[in-house]
Amino acid sequence: MANYLSILRGINVSGQKRVPMVELKAVYEQLNFKNITTYIQSGNVTFDSANAKDLSKKIEKKISEKFNFDVPVIIRTIDELEHTIKSNPFRKDKKNDVERLYVTYLAETPTQENINKLNTYDYSPEQFFLLGKEVYLFCPLGYGNSKLS
Repeated sequence: MANYLSILRGINVSGQKRVPMVELKAVYEQLNFKNITTYIQSGNVTFDSANAKDLSKKIEKKISEKFNFDVPVIIRTIDELEHTIKSNPFRKDKKNDVERLYVTYLAETPTQENINKLNTYDYSPEQFFLLGKEVYLFCPLGYGNSKLS
């Protein structure tokens, strides 16, 4: 059995797509996941599953059935999360405040066309680095003030 993190996008934001964590945990129990832990009202859930196949699709379908709206779900293994932390290119510069480093997880690797579009904008003083399905961000003025958010 492997340990996973699921990230639900766009729930419990400004009263939209309300998902109580108790009910979300019950959805994961119905999918026969084990060791389920929710994190505040974020929609981030850790869980164990013996079957890695189509986890996002299974969770998305069950949430749609239960709450009558669609929610994108991104899955990462614990090993992938550890790799993400170690791979953060902004950690190499000791002048960067680690409390201003962020990661955005993508469901899939962006197309070259979208990468080219992203590179046409000036986000300074923020910086970003795209590596696979992760976007590493350095937001020296904070994420809440970021153009990149």
